[in-house]
Amino acid sequence: MLKASQFRTTLMALPTLATLASMASWPQTVLAQGSAAAYPARPVTIISPYVPGSSTQSDGLVWADKLRESLGKPFLVDFKPGAGTTVGNNYVAKAAPDGHTLLIVTGAYTIVAATYKDLAYDPIRDLAPVSMNTRRPTLLVVKSALPVNNFAEYIAYAKERPEMLNFATTGVGGQYHLIGAWMSGLTGTRLTYVHYKGAGPAFADLAAGRVDASIANFNFAFPFIKAGKIKPIAILSTRHSPLFPGMKTAGEQGFPDFEWSAWGGILAPAKVPQAIINKLAGEFARIAKMPDVIARFANDETELVGSTPEYFGKVIVSEITRWKRLVQEHGIRAEE
Repeated sequence: MLKASQFRTTLMALPTLATLASMASWPQTVLAQGSAAAYPARPVTIISPYVPGSSTQSDGLVWADKLRESLGKPFLVDFKPGAGTTVGNNYVAKAAPDGHTLLIVTGAYTIVAATYKDLAYDPIRDLAPVSMNTRRPTLLVVKSALPVNNFAEYIAYAKERPEMLNFATTGVGGQYHLIGAWMSGLTGTRLTYVHYKGAGPAFADLAAGRVDASIANFNFAFPFIKAGKIKPIAILSTRHSPLFPGMKTAGEQGFPDFEWSAWGGILAPAKVPQAIINKLAGEFARIAKMPDVIARFANDETELVGSTPEYFGKVIVSEITRWKRLVQEHGIRAEE
């Protein structure tokens, strides 16, 4: 039997309720910290929901190579295209939430979220933002014979000819379709959309003068512009370009609410520990500042970002909200 003095000593050694409450969170904290310290424990697969040969493949190989160097395990790019990227997106949404399966995406991710019905995954709840890694500047371009040379002239020309300008898209409910509809709504113009199976055939017809206008990334449009096949009318993103000296942005030409850049980033299954998400985001931010990586992307003026998960998450939510509104206003539905 304990003596009184022994009982008091034992009682003083017992943890308080506050201490017990604090201790209750130890296993989760230690687990998260430990999993991040040990991550990756095996090879990591970066799933591309696009066909091989797209920009996500070349971008993904750069990230994979640098992550392997810094984290000591292979990072491999694999492909699961189909159903407008939803096959690959759903695969990663359902993957084990341990950070060993990631998803590389473009802005098409937010458009699919707005235009496809009955997705097998929730694009906000089932996938977690890791980092926006790139932004690529974009242009409004027209066929060389169209008698306009700036955004104001293009708008005036289109207003005088409602539904007579043929605007090339990469498919019903695709990026170029929604961006064209957004721009048309802001400028009070009415266009006729001509839908193609990708940018290649759309630009072949634009260069041949069979359609009047379209959207383009700098790197895709530049050879056509240099050859005199098409004309740039306005920069749609916010950055100026030495490739097009003196050309103004759409915002500078009277439409400050319009801005679109083609971006790329990385997502993970939603329940991946935040410590692992943060570790990966930190790696992408570090890679984005590497001189050799900057040099590899400089030819098409790609801006390397390496954002926080929070920033990327806000972009995704904002874009999904915008595209859903445009889909409703214009009655757009993707070709599934």
